[in-house]
Amino acid sequence: MPKVEITIPEHLEMQIAQMVERGEFVNREEAIEDLLSTGIKAYKTSGPMDEEEGATGGGTGLEDDGMMGHDDEYVF
Repeated sequence: MPKVEITIPEHLEMQIAQMVERGEFVNREEAIEDLLSTGIKAYKTSGPMDEEEGATGGGTGLEDDGMMGHDDEYVF
């Protein structure tokens, strides 16, 4: 399996660590792989928003979901 190195904000790392501590995942690697996979599947299902929809306000209204005071925090 290919290796990928990323840098994430500390608050995301803390959330992942908490999920592992609660036993939701065996380890960080499994958590990140599963969360990334889930996010990609969700993206494929909803697809990117067309520029026209964004300009006219015709988007899904989900653009702000998951934004908990952090511009880089998203809910998968």
